[in-house]
Amino acid sequence: MNNSLSQTGPGIFIDRDGTLNEEVDFLCRPDDVVLIGGAARAIAVLNAKSIPVIIVTNQSGIGRGLYGWEEYGAVAKKIDDLLALEGAHIDDSFACPFHEDGVGEYRQANHPDRKPMPGMLVRAAQKHKIDLARSWMIGDKEIDMEAGRRAGCRVALVRTGYGCAVNPKLADIVADNLGLAIEAILGFVEE
Repeated sequence: MNNSLSQTGPGIFIDRDGTLNEEVDFLCRPDDVVLIGGAARAIAVLNAKSIPVIIVTNQSGIGRGLYGWEEYGAVAKKIDDLLALEGAHIDDSFACPFHEDGVGEYRQANHPDRKPMPGMLVRAAQKHKIDLARSWMIGDKEIDMEAGRRAGCRVALVRTGYGCAVNPKLADIVADNLGLAIEAILGFVEE
C-alpha cells in the first residue's frame, strides 16, 4: 500500500515548554503554567480549519525521576483548560521521557523519539494521517528545528523560551511568538 495515498493533509507540530507556554525548567506544577500570549487564539484558528495540532515534547524530567507521569498529566490538563478558555484544543500530545541521564528504563541515549530525532513526529503523522511534507514544526530550540527537518517538515523558530539564542538561518520562518508563527504558516498550509 502506498502510504502517501492515506495521508490527508498538513499538521502543525508544536514544542511545549518555551513555545506554547512560558519556559519553566522541569515544569511539573500546574500553577506554574502560563500560556504565551496569542498562542491559544492562534491554535483556535488552526482548529477551525481542521488542521491537526500536535504537541511533541522532550520530558527528561520524567526520565531523570524529577517528577512522574501524574505531574505531567496535571500540567497537560492545565494547558488544555487554558486553551479551552479561548475555544482552542490540542489534537494529540507526544512526550519522550528517554534521556542519556535517565534512570531505569528511561536511561537511553539517542532514543528515536527524543528530539532532535523525528520519532514523535513520524508516529503522530502515521496516527493522524498527516502529510509531513506539507507540515510544520514550531519550536524554540535547535533540536526542534532538526527534528522537524529530519521528519521532512518545514520549521518555524519562535523567539520565546530559548529561541533568541538559536541561529535564525536554521528556520524557514522566524517569529516573535507562536501566534505570529502560526499566522505566517497559514499562508503555506492553506490550498
